[in-house]
Amino acid sequence: MKKKNAHPELDAREAALLCVRYALEKKAYDLVLLQVGELTSLADYFLICTGRSDRQVQAIAQGIEENLGKLGRKPVSVEGYEQGHWVLVDYGDVIAHIFYEPVREFYDLERLWARARRVNLPEPYRSQVRELKLAAS
Repeated sequence: MKKKNAHPELDAREAALLCVRYALEKKAYDLVLLQVGELTSLADYFLICTGRSDRQVQAIAQGIEENLGKLGRKPVSVEGYEQGHWVLVDYGDVIAHIFYEPVREFYDLERLWARARRVNLPEPYRSQVRELKLAAS
């Protein structure tokens, strides 16, 4: 089921992969892209990632928003930016969830959306996610 996309020049998958790219540019780690469209009418994709501080969480959200904005894609809403513990950037068909680590552990969205298919990220994103995961260990 396709969700409302105010910018048809980018389909949901392309927009989701761009969110991945821009999050990685700001050193987001523990990044997961879930395809949730068959399970909910909320969106087609959820990006879930983590920042090491509230400032990094804000920087990741800002990086996604600014870069997609340059492509003509504006979010429907942005929630939680001021606190920087859980920022939600909603594009209608793609929702980016950017967490400060302890908050992510508490809400555990991956468990709540365990039935959603994890998207196998293309290169170079897959390698970047792996490298950042190893660096965080």
